[in-house]
Amino acid sequence: MARPQMLKLPEVLEEIGISRPAFYRMEARGQGPRIHRLPNGQVRISRVDLDAWWESCAQRTA
Repeated sequence: MARPQMLKLPEVLEEIGISRPAFYRMEARGQGPRIHRLPNGQVRISRVDLDAWWESCAQRTA
């Protein structure tokens, strides 16, 4: 089974078109995609989780 693609935060920010502070505000409100924190503090977001989050955003606006 292939491992899921893990995206770095700058990649995610570029894709969704928001700033880092806006992303962390969204996360604090529980509105962002699921994140994974590495032991060194870096953030990763799986492609599957990001795609699911995008889909949920589209459903809320429809």
